[in-house]
Amino acid sequence: MKSQEVRERFFRFFEARKHTVVPSAPMVVKDDPTLMFTNAGMNQFKEYFLGNRKPVSARVTDTQKCLRVSGKHNDLEEVGKDTYHHTMFEMLGNWSFGDYFKKEAIGWAWELLTEVFGIDRERLYVTYFEGAADDNLPEDGEAKTLWEAIVPADRVLPGNKNDNFWEMGEQGPCGPCSEIHIDIRTDEERKKVPGSALVNKDHPQVVEIWNLVFMEFNRKADGSLEKLPARHVDTGMGFERLCMVLQGVKSNYDTDVFTPIIREIEAVTTSKYGKDEKTDIAIRVVADHLRAVAFAIADGQLPSNTGAGYVIRRILRRAIRYGFTFLGQDEPFIYKLVDTLSSQMHHAFPEIKAQKNLVVNVIREEEQSFLKTLEQGLVLLDSIISNAKDHTISGSKAFELYDTYGFPIDLTALILGERGYALDEEGFRKELQKQKDRSRAATAVSTGDWVVLSEDDEEEFVGYDTLETRVRITRYRKVNSKKDGEMYQVVFNLTPFYPEGGGQVGDKGYIKAANGDVVYITDTRKENNLIIHLTKNLPRNTEGSFTAVVDANQRRRTSANHSATHLLHQALRVVLGEHVEQKGSSVHNNHLRFDFSHFSRMTQEELQQVEDFVNARIREQLPLEEHRNTPYQQALEAGAMALFGEKYGDTVRTVRFGESMELCGGTHVKNTGDIWHFIITGEGAVAAGIRRIEAITLDAAKEYFTSQAEIFGEVKAALRNTSDPVKAITALQEENSALKKQLEALMKDKAGNLKKELAGSFEHIGNVRFLATTVDLDTPAVKDLVFELGREHENLFVLLATEQQGKAVLTCYISKELASERDLNAGKVVRELGKYINGGGGGQPFFATAGGKRPEGIPEALEHARTFIASK
Repeated sequence: MKSQEVRERFFRFFEARKHTVVPSAPMVVKDDPTLMFTNAGMNQFKEYFLGNRKPVSARVTDTQKCLRVSGKHNDLEEVGKDTYHHTMFEMLGNWSFGDYFKKEAIGWAWELLTEVFGIDRERLYVTYFEGAADDNLPEDGEAKTLWEAIVPADRVLPGNKNDNFWEMGEQGPCGPCSEIHIDIRTDEERKKVPGSALVNKDHPQVVEIWNLVFMEFNRKADGSLEKLPARHVDTGMGFERLCMVLQGVKSNYDTDVFTPIIREIEAVTTSKYGKDEKTDIAIRVVADHLRAVAFAIADGQLPSNTGAGYVIRRILRRAIRYGFTFLGQDEPFIYKLVDTLSSQMHHAFPEIKAQKNLVVNVIREEEQSFLKTLEQGLVLLDSIISNAKDHTISGSKAFELYDTYGFPIDLTALILGERGYALDEEGFRKELQKQKDRSRAATAVSTGDWVVLSEDDEEEFVGYDTLETRVRITRYRKVNSKKDGEMYQVVFNLTPFYPEGGGQVGDKGYIKAANGDVVYITDTRKENNLIIHLTKNLPRNTEGSFTAVVDANQRRRTSANHSATHLLHQALRVVLGEHVEQKGSSVHNNHLRFDFSHFSRMTQEELQQVEDFVNARIREQLPLEEHRNTPYQQALEAGAMALFGEKYGDTVRTVRFGESMELCGGTHVKNTGDIWHFIITGEGAVAAGIRRIEAITLDAAKEYFTSQAEIFGEVKAALRNTSDPVKAITALQEENSALKKQLEALMKDKAGNLKKELAGSFEHIGNVRFLATTVDLDTPAVKDLVFELGREHENLFVLLATEQQGKAVLTCYISKELASERDLNAGKVVRELGKYINGGGGGQPFFATAGGKRPEGIPEALEHARTFIASK
């Protein structure tokens, strides 16, 4: 059964049981600080489990893209070494939100696997939760009884809390679970050892394929459990493992989920899968990591040096390194595999086809960059080896290579082993742990439990219509972080404060009690559909009502910048072409940043056209046309633009200014005239195929014009208030150019005269013509002088020192034959002598320069040059 059919049969089965098929959420999580990536199918439904939002349908089914490479669920280092761990994988799931529970979930799971998919019942084992004394949880007798009614008792097995109590993190929804395992060993192997003895023992052919989680608890910050508002079903079936079973193979990588990619890797790298274990591991790593990186980029996460972007870069670099070491690939090659991936997966995930060009460009640039890093790392490793006092390389040196230059530690160990050197692995691990501890300390956040004052199903945002309203506090909790210190998170029954999202910063402001007490709101964020207000302190009395007031000036400026991004998006598509798509934005009260797909640097003319286009729309004073709670598909059909990587609900808000129409939850001006003026302040590259524009509007634009007018006034004053400052500056530039040419000619003449004088000042130290002195020339003239001396004299060592604008410069020239015969190196000489002038430098073996802040050290440097040559 082909993988595409497996998905379709799964969906049809649950559609027939009144489940709504929903699309996969993006892999990159944006509104849950406890998660970086979607690591389980339940992530996008967490707000339903917590009771923060009511689901549109009580029963849904889907296939969710998941990524497990950090935190509790981290399979990265296993990927490739075995045949069933993955970074990115699909999780097929069926969900009940307060509807059916254990009986239906267990019965349907068994029916689907054995009757629809036709899996041999004798090869299936099931587990149930055996209970946990530390949580005062009894055995899940209900699940056990339900299973024993359809499965022989010897294949119904108890499982401990680690295996059969599912938790997505240290806090949050959780509950007992029943896992379904399959034994795909041969009949002979099964006779020798029963499958029941290998369940949950990491056997590669006795594996879990489906987990039925019965969500009924919430893990609190203090570790205790409380009942959720309703009981839910959360199931997750590993799509790749299911395909392995249904296609009768022993490895996920032998299914048609992976074989097209593996065949393409073989073709691109001229390697063969199935012949050599090291090659096989490398091919599996590349095949798996390609999927993870490509889908992350398609979902809007570019590789970078921080956060989620760093994780994606790390995954890609692991694939590049395996290709480099074991597949002989010293040129980019992974980007060539994207076309095959897109052809294979676009039916289930259309975003991979829509974003294919971007994915290709980003991966190719990352490959080129890291391969250069590998080259540099190899040179540095050679240097470390050559300077090693014994045959062991310290952990700190290896960590420096890893941390500063991105050189993989396993590659370091491999090369050292090949050359007969050992690596101090324990020392490396200590250095790595220190770094992790520093990072953890810098980002650590401790979160207390919610103090619930009143139950409220869903907080209402009223900030589109008002900046001031009466509110009451429904819950609050204390949080503590290295960055912000001790803070409180407060939730209201309704709020005018816009929470950070869609690139727009959260509102600030205050709440005021009836007695006059004021508490300032320093930021507003969204977490699992809760709008959270951050404060340094709580009101003295949290009961009663408060007047909530948004900082109107910040909102006004931020709204102007947000509306400007919509007009900018439209302008870029008009000026550059329809290929332009938004790839990220950052909207603050004093500036905006807009990332977009485009293949080349924008010209000054294009930037001016974009700026003019936006300002024309501002002058037209286009009114805001806003529609809330529009069905998603209806909004798209009306022409609204959706952004890849964003998670949209069943109903959306559309924002329109003239011909610009987008899906957007942010705040906007009522009329484009409120933006006042739009100024582009910068344009540059973010990644391959991604450009960034920075701009200002409104008050920042006014301040810009004011400062420019002041600067212009100062320029005119410096030019003695000329009526044509441009003409005056041009005249000054022409005069300056003419004077420079005269100065260069004078310096050349001076150097020519000085050359004869210096030639008569050579000292003979052995057979070396030695000269170390100060000269009064500029740097270009000194360079010309030493090269002319070098052309006319053999065995020459020259060190000339100059003082320019309070700084010292040393210039060293060594005849090439002298450099090679006597092992002299001008670069090393100036680095050593640079110490005397509080500076440093470098260059080639025969010519180098050094600069420093201490001209009074020049005589010492010259004297030490004489001592150095004498010793040689």
